[in-house]
Amino acid sequence: MGMKMTLNIDGEMLARVMAATGTTSKTTAIDLALREMDRRSKLMKMTAEGLGLGPEELKDALDPAYNLEKTRRDETPAHYGRKPRSRR
Repeated sequence: MGMKMTLNIDGEMLARVMAATGTTSKTTAIDLALREMDRRSKLMKMTAEGLGLGPEELKDALDPAYNLEKTRRDETPAHYGRKPRSRR
């Protein structure tokens, strides 16, 4: 659930975040930035904890046929901005 609050935010940085995410809403841009930082902190925590696996288990956990670069090239980019309105 969201809460309304007053914040002092760097306007230029907010504009860059909005441009990078394709959002037209300041609220949406801030929400996306917060969610991304939360996601990153969770990944860093998991990385630091080693996922509870030993070196051999980690090695076995990865598919040797997985190609990250190919997956990124083939992936459709996400669009975070507002969907275009349909014309009637």
